[in-house]
Amino acid sequence: MDARVTPAIPVQRPSLTPATQRGPSTSGATPGAKPPINPFLANDPNAKARRLARALISDLITYFPAKRDEGIRDGTIKELFKEEIKKSYQEYSDQVGKDFAESTDHFRNALNEILAGGNQIF
Repeated sequence: MDARVTPAIPVQRPSLTPATQRGPSTSGATPGAKPPINPFLANDPNAKARRLARALISDLITYFPAKRDEGIRDGTIKELFKEEIKKSYQEYSDQVGKDFAESTDHFRNALNEILAGGNQIF
């Protein structure tokens, strides 16, 4: 038997630099910035206002489900939610701007569609 030992051939492995550890390059992107879910809605103030209005009104139902059911059943939803609606509208107006809030019906639509269950109460 031949007792010669073959010298080990070093295996070269690619080094992992910070760039290759992150994955594919996002050329031109700001590090740490996430792209919008739907870039077509990113700069549309109407879409943003509708989403905000719907979120604020949905919160009312989440926090006061029995009160909403009572208001729809008895036809007193406007009176029951008067203060909550006022606070939500103030938040909405602060975020979208008073002029924009007053010139659109996004908040009213959300009230009717979500809080009033599709009835035209507001």
